[in-house]
Amino acid sequence: MWWPANLVQVSLFRALHEKEERRRGGLTRIQFFLIAFTCSFAYYVCPGYLFQMLTSLSWICWIFPRSVFAQQLGSGLNGLGIAALGIDWSTISAYLGSPLASPWFATANVAAGFFIVMYVITPICYWLNVYQAKTFPIFSDSLFTSTGLIYNITAIVNSDFHLDVKAYDREGPLYLSTFFAMTYGVGFAALSSTIVHVSLFHGREIWKETMSSLKDKKMDIHTKLMSRYKQVPEWWFWVVLVLNIALTLIACEYYNSQLQLPWWGVLLACAIAFIFTLPIGIITAITNQTPGLNIITEYIIGYIYPGYPVANMCFKVYGYISMTQAITFLQDFKLGHYMKIPPRTMYMAQMVGTLIACVVYLGTAWWLMETIPDICLDKSSVWTCPGDTVFYDASVIWGLIGPRRIFGNEGVYGKVNWFFLAGGVAPILVWLAAKAFPNREWIRLINMPVLIGATGSMPPATAVNYTTWVIAGFLSGYVVYRYAPEWWKRHNYLLSGALDAGLAFMGVALYMCLGLEDVSLNWWGNELDGCDLAWCPTQKAVVVTGCPVFT
Repeated sequence: MWWPANLVQVSLFRALHEKEERRRGGLTRIQFFLIAFTCSFAYYVCPGYLFQMLTSLSWICWIFPRSVFAQQLGSGLNGLGIAALGIDWSTISAYLGSPLASPWFATANVAAGFFIVMYVITPICYWLNVYQAKTFPIFSDSLFTSTGLIYNITAIVNSDFHLDVKAYDREGPLYLSTFFAMTYGVGFAALSSTIVHVSLFHGREIWKETMSSLKDKKMDIHTKLMSRYKQVPEWWFWVVLVLNIALTLIACEYYNSQLQLPWWGVLLACAIAFIFTLPIGIITAITNQTPGLNIITEYIIGYIYPGYPVANMCFKVYGYISMTQAITFLQDFKLGHYMKIPPRTMYMAQMVGTLIACVVYLGTAWWLMETIPDICLDKSSVWTCPGDTVFYDASVIWGLIGPRRIFGNEGVYGKVNWFFLAGGVAPILVWLAAKAFPNREWIRLINMPVLIGATGSMPPATAVNYTTWVIAGFLSGYVVYRYAPEWWKRHNYLLSGALDAGLAFMGVALYMCLGLEDVSLNWWGNELDGCDLAWCPTQKAVVVTGCPVFT
């Protein structure tokens, strides 16, 4: 298990710190990095400010400016994204990470999963009008009434941020767009497939490593070199763990009227994070893709403690985000293992970095909320907060209204729960095929948690984020790796780091120099996507402002 994302940082550190003789007619790695960094830095002025349409070039919408059907197919931001292209590294790497760091087999699994969900399941469900699908946009993270209007959430919340049941009965059940509903079903399947896949394909390895950890075992070269350093005492980790759980319990009890989460919810969330860190960590270490645990945390607390949206969000943070941070912590320690950094130094760097990040992130968030008018509300602004919008929607679906009224016996989407079973069966079929055809190595490369959970980032991710990511991953992981292997070994991960760095620095520069002063360019090239009708429903007699009415 090599943690592919770490290879980008290893390549960058080597380029920055190792001395290298320039080959005749070639470039040193640091020279290549600086050239790629400069190009990335300079180019992002275009998609970041001058020509923002480069984020999603949906040319089908330009050809059919009045066709709802065509724009549903062609929109990269609000539709299926057929033939849409984003010539922007931020579009490519925003949600799935760098495609240059993804192993080709993992990229192929993501591509297959995306194709099945986006171009098979979603169109079939939409045009067969499953769950009144045509009443809503084909792709949207909004919440709707049965008539296709945006659901008035404030009307069903009382002064204590609890569900007003009588008001909810008056407003009627909540509906989701076709794709949004299907992604929850896919999330159910991804969760069960992760457990079954890891048990079948890695269960023996986990047991073997667990037993060998109790005895003396053969060390690889990295472990031998690292054995010279003093190891981090286990009690250091235990102190941090106990202290943080204690502080969380105190906060939830003292501010219970605001956070809503009882003490047992904190302990249950920690238990879930503890159970799922190992299987999801294994998937991440091999594929560079992390299956989401957010849905199961929302589902559990939503059933146990319905009507409390803030409690649902807190439970999700303590159960899901803590697991994600644990995996990141492990990944960073693996990076230190590769770079031969003393474990105690890595530990202190993690602790200090976490404390600094908490202060900086919180301060930045408050600063942005105080200085940017209508942040996350003004859809004409760049500050649309797609991730936070989906987080809010989830708090309404799972926390305020609760899964029983949406995915349970009182809800519209009860049959979506069958995805749990489908996800559990899928890895068994792959495992049986691998046993039946042991010489077909490609069968073992079918990773059902990655394939099924490919669209786990959608929404807020959109079709163009995936199509361009898959194209870039194919060019890097298959074409260049196969036909220019020496160039790939020397420059692939370094190029990924340079593109990330150039984008980050120019993004900050644009905001500091132009964004703070609200200096913008208003012309057609800065109209994102250009598919205004992709958001329209196609059901007859449904009236939505700005959309044609079908009769």
